[in-house]
Order: sequence, then structure tokens, then C-alpha cells
Amino acid sequence: MLRETFVRSLTLILILTFTGLVAATGDRKEFYIVYLGEDPLDNISAVQTHMDILLSVKKSHRDAKESIVYSYTKSFNAFAAKLSKAEATKLSRITPESESFKDDGFGPPPKKWKGTCGHFANFSGCNRKLIGARYFKLDGDDPFAGDILSPIDVDGHGTHTSSTVAGNQVSDASLFGLARGDARGAVPSARVAMYKVCWAGSGCADMDILAAFEAAIGDGVDIISVSIGGMTVDYVTDTLAIGAFHAMRKGIITVVSAGNDGPSFGTVANHAPWLLTVAASGIDRQFRSKIELGNGKNISGLGITTFEPKQKLYPIVSGADVAKNSQSKDSSRFCTDGSMDPNKVKGKFVYCELQEWGSDSVVKGLGGLGVIVESEQYLDAAQIFMAPGTMVNATVGDAINDYIHSTRSASAVIHRSKEVKVSAPFIASFSSRGPHPQSAHLLKPDVAAPGIDILASYTPLRSLTGLKGDTQHSKFTLMSGTSMACPHVAGVAAYVKSFNPSWTPAAIKSAILTTAKPMSARINSEAEFAYGAGQANPTRARSPGLIYDMDEMSYIQFLCHEGYSGSKLAVLIGSKINCTSLLPGLGYDALNYPTMQLSVKNDRLTTTGVFRRTVTNVGPSPSIYNATIKAPKGVEITVYPKSLSFSRALQKRSFKVIVKAKPMASGQIASGSLVWKSHSYIVRSPIVVFKPMS
Repeated sequence: MLRETFVRSLTLILILTFTGLVAATGDRKEFYIVYLGEDPLDNISAVQTHMDILLSVKKSHRDAKESIVYSYTKSFNAFAAKLSKAEATKLSRITPESESFKDDGFGPPPKKWKGTCGHFANFSGCNRKLIGARYFKLDGDDPFAGDILSPIDVDGHGTHTSSTVAGNQVSDASLFGLARGDARGAVPSARVAMYKVCWAGSGCADMDILAAFEAAIGDGVDIISVSIGGMTVDYVTDTLAIGAFHAMRKGIITVVSAGNDGPSFGTVANHAPWLLTVAASGIDRQFRSKIELGNGKNISGLGITTFEPKQKLYPIVSGADVAKNSQSKDSSRFCTDGSMDPNKVKGKFVYCELQEWGSDSVVKGLGGLGVIVESEQYLDAAQIFMAPGTMVNATVGDAINDYIHSTRSASAVIHRSKEVKVSAPFIASFSSRGPHPQSAHLLKPDVAAPGIDILASYTPLRSLTGLKGDTQHSKFTLMSGTSMACPHVAGVAAYVKSFNPSWTPAAIKSAILTTAKPMSARINSEAEFAYGAGQANPTRARSPGLIYDMDEMSYIQFLCHEGYSGSKLAVLIGSKINCTSLLPGLGYDALNYPTMQLSVKNDRLTTTGVFRRTVTNVGPSPSIYNATIKAPKGVEITVYPKSLSFSRALQKRSFKVIVKAKPMASGQIASGSLVWKSHSYIVRSPIVVFKPMS
């Protein structure tokens, strides 16, 4: 799986100052105790954390190692080190370390803000940009080694995603020169509140997620961005969906990631209709490294390596040929820990097949130089290597392996990664696809946004890979995942809301979906099940012309239509509902959704679905919208009426769409659309017809 975890927070360090003298020279030196909290860590994890912190202010690993005097690990977590006054000042701020969260130019938080920044271990305050920071771990257990009971971000994921939503503009940002340019969040003028619910080693507990939702709603947030995924059986037992339902009741839209289990069908997570579910798309750059082989052939590999070779060529071996013994031969081809002979690896590059991430750490730990990894997965997202390394597909891998076995002195070199231009957008191979097994009437994901090789802020407390032996640290890093796509759309939602503060979450979602840029099924064979309505388009979303609006009762009617009983809905709603006493939702899906999805189940007869929709005029008036239908082969689509006339703002008009589909092959997808077009606006709704896999 991708090297991507979950939402976390930030970092702060409390420093105590001591002054000492070195008798031999009389030189005055200043020593500081950096206190990280009452909870001790095991010695290995603590020492590594202390080194990581020092590397945020020291120029090299050697400087950091030479500056440290003591690591306190038994009764509490702290270390003593020699620091300059400037380094001590940098470590002792009570404002966020990242430039993305400085509060220059910000006034006081809005009067409606009720959130807090508690004083926790190594975190003692916020600023006018970062106005809230809390953590939730209700089981009472201490976190695993490397984590701290605090909003502190020891992983980097939360820093990255939150700066993508609302980070300040930072000039000359890069990962060691790669992706260099100005980095900024989608809405740099927005404030940030962080709620840490995921923990090293233990993941994200349902009760913590729900507690964070309750806190965020009470604190007065406008947008909730949740880069957490996971398949759920239904709408009413998913804690994230429950929390988001209550946020929706208070006018708060929740934006979520679609999951990283693609490209298989039926893997999409976070599928409730009141959630805005985001797929990950690629941008127009990749990071590739040139591999030179000793036979003169040059090959291109995907990945991020920041190391320049010091000589022309190095020896290369195959992991399958350097097994520790005959029993480990099957696993040594994957370069797994404990499978290879150090004497056969030392001073060499190793060709490995991908089983799990970390072969570069294993090879480097044995004295090897780096790795070439063969994989048929994730060949569109560049992984960061802690030693010279890159990734190739099976065809290229076979050519490299053949070369290794064609001579007794095989050699190769991997050059530092460079940026190359590629065609975009396209949906990431890892991005989860619809349809959800429990959502035959609802198209998910909703929309796509950039989620491959995204540069954003990072924590100084973790190396770039988090692997053992990695000494690479950076204020910015590149990450891939639907976690990176989610905050892009959360930023779009904030942007739309800033122009339309009274809009409901459904209205904001509608604006984003109906103005999205259509994507191509020729490039993404899973079509709308890969990209939903298409690529999010912020500038058009702020003024969509028409919106498909909904309230709480609309979702309840939908759930009743889906077959949920009143007792089940009580878990979600908070009170028992009698579905038979409610007015039924109208049409095939009983939902006023901006997209339409029809499931074909009959192998011999035509399947018909009647979708009933109501749109609200949020553009100029008077105005007239005319319908344009795009129907795929084997599908007939009609709309009544074909023209909608509006004489005033916020006026509503209803229509119905009739979709008739002939029998289809199992797994087949047919993509159509309805477009309402006026003189100034284009309002597009995808229409997807599919036959579920048998």
C-alpha cells in the first residue's frame, strides 16, 4: 500500500536553558534541555525522536549527533544538547514551526469561534492562523512508541493535508530542489483547527472520531476535511458518516477521501450522500530517475531519489541471488528483512520485486547502495527512497534481471530524480473506485482533485520515509493519496462558502459537482466510478447558476427508500423515525442529487429509472435554461420539461429524467449526461448506467 497514513497535528517544544564552561579552553558554551513531556518512550524511539528534532535546526546528521549530551528516557522524555541562541529560539517558539501556519497579517479569530488550544506535552498554544488544536484518545492507553499524548504531529500527514487546505503562501518551497516554486493552500486566508484522532500503531478509533466531530461542531468550524478512509457496510453504523450527518445538520460540509484501494471496482469508502467524497487525480509532472546499465542501455524509473552518484557505475545483483540460505531464497527476491546475505549485498545495488515498502531500508542496513524495485502497482505515484532507488514495471524489470544474469560483472547507477511533463488529469491507479456494494442508487466518488506527488508542509519530527536509518528531513515533502486530494476539495468548498455564506452543505456540493471539468473514459476505463463528476473547478464552482439543494429530511427520505428501518435510523438521527409516516422520496433514488446512477439487473428486459430533481436559481434573473442530453449506445434518456424559466433569484423548478437501458454485460458501464445551459452557465449532471458484476 502507499506510504500514507492518517490525519495528525503539529509540534511544539518547551526548552529549559543552562550555561556551562569547558575548562580546557575556557570557551563559553550554552546547553539546553528540550523537554518533550512526562511520558517516557523506549530508549531507541526516544533517541531517534531527539535526533529528528535536532535535525530541524542542525545542518547535518553529524552536527545533530555531536550536539546531543543526554537523552532522558526512563522517567520522562527529554534531551540535553548544545545549541546556539538562534537554534534554541527556533525550537522554543509557541507558534507552529511550519511557515505555512504563521499568522502574519491575521486579525483575531472570528467571534463565533469557541475552540481551544490546550496546554499539552510539548504543545502550549496556537496563533491567529492556527486557532485550534486538540487530541482525542479516549481509551486512556499510552500511545505507541514515537507518538505523544498531544496535538503534536509526529507523522507529517496532518501537517501536509492541513497546509494543502489553508497553508500560507511560502516562496521557494521544494523537496531538496524538486517541485520548486511557491507553495500555498487552496485558501491561504482561512484559519485552521486541528483535531488529532489517529495514533501510531493503533490507528483511528471510532469513539475518538466521533468525539472530534462533536468538538469541531461545537467549536464553530465551517468546513471539515477528513483524510481518513475505510470500507463500511452501511450508512448508519459508520462513525464518520454519523459525525458528518450531525455536522450537516449544523450547516457544516464534510469532505472526505475516497480511499486508496483502487483500481478495483467496489472499493470506494465514505459513501454516504451527505459526504463529499474525493478521488485522486494526477497533475502534469512526474519524478523519474535515469538508470544506466553497464551494457550501455538507459532506462527510466519512477520515484524520488535525491542522491547524486559519486562514480560512474556500481555492481548490481538480484535479490533472488543473494539469499542468506536456501530457505530464504523465496523471500530474498523481495529483499525482505533477514532474507539476504550481508556479504553479498554490501557495496552493491540490489534488484528487488515489490512485496512491501522498505526494501531500500533493508538493503542500506546491510551495507548496500540502493534498490531498483519492480512493481505492477503504483506506477503513477513517485515514492520517496531513503537510499538511491527507483521503481520500474515488470517488462523493464525483466530486462534488468536478464542483464544481471548475462555477465559476471553486472553494473548500474541510478541518477538523481528529475521532473518530467506528463498529460493530465488522470485518475490515480490507487484511487478507490465505485460503485459501493451498498449504494446501487448513488454515484461515488463525487469528484476528483489532485492527489499524486503533492508538495506541502511536513513535520521535522519524522524522516521523509519514516524507515529505519533514514536521515532525510525537509520542511516540505511530496505525498500521494486520496488524503492529498481531499483537502484540495475542502479548500474549494471553503472558497465557495466564502462567496455564498448562507448555502447549505448540499448546495456547496452541488456547485462543485455540476461545474467539474468532465474527464475521459478513454483514459480511465472505470469512467465515473473513477472520477465522479470530473475534476473540481474552483473558479466555476463559486457561481454555478443552478444548485441541487437538500436538507436533513431529504437524506432521511433517501435512507427510508434504501430500506433502513426507523430503529436503525435512530442511531444516526438521534430519535426513532417511522418511515411509513413520512412523505416518500420521489423518483428512482429518492434524492435530489447532482448526479444520477441506474443499476441494470434484468438480463432480458429494458431497465427504466425515473429521476426527479429540483434546481434552485442562484444566478441572474430572468434566465432560461435549456436541456442537452448525451445518451450512450443502448441507453435512451429523456427530460421533461426541456426548458426551465426563472423570473427571480432562489426560484425553484422541478423536472424528471427518464433513463431506459437495454440489457448489458456484467460489469459494463455506459456514461451519459444532462446539461442545463443558459446564456451564461453550464450545469452538468453525469448519468451512469451499469450492470453490477455477477
